[in-house]
Amino acid sequence: MERENLFVPGKEAYVRRRVGRPAGKCILCALAARDPDVISLELARASGFLVSLNLYPYNPGHVMVFPARHVEDPRELTDEEAAVLHGLQKVALDVLNRVYEPAGFNIGYNLGNAAGASIPHLHLHIVPRYANELGVMEILSGAKILIEDPRVTQNRLRQAFDQELEKSRG
Repeated sequence: MERENLFVPGKEAYVRRRVGRPAGKCILCALAARDPDVISLELARASGFLVSLNLYPYNPGHVMVFPARHVEDPRELTDEEAAVLHGLQKVALDVLNRVYEPAGFNIGYNLGNAAGASIPHLHLHIVPRYANELGVMEILSGAKILIEDPRVTQNRLRQAFDQELEKSRG
């Protein structure tokens, strides 16, 4: 069967920087600066890093961990920053396991346009994967149906991140 594509109407304008992104600014830097013109799905801040939901998630619970300072490549991180990033990755996995109980995760970076990066600011994707997530709609159309609004996801995860980060500080 040939794969069909379904399009997310707002994503193209977002990727091409026509809406949802401050003109001339990095979207993740704007999130870090709490720019009121940017939709924030922030979950937590710790040691110069943020954890945020992805505005265009692959699955409920799709989070990104990124430095507040503008960095485009993991090799630009200091050893201390790399350790903080790894620690936040572990916290995110614990939180997502507790709140969503996924069957697995995809974790990684998209570095450069050829790799699918639409934001030139280092961010680690953590995507929960669920058993039997392939359904009729995915099979027939090749499209993904998300059953949870990102704001609902944000509310579910924010408190869990606060608790987990407090535990790791203690």
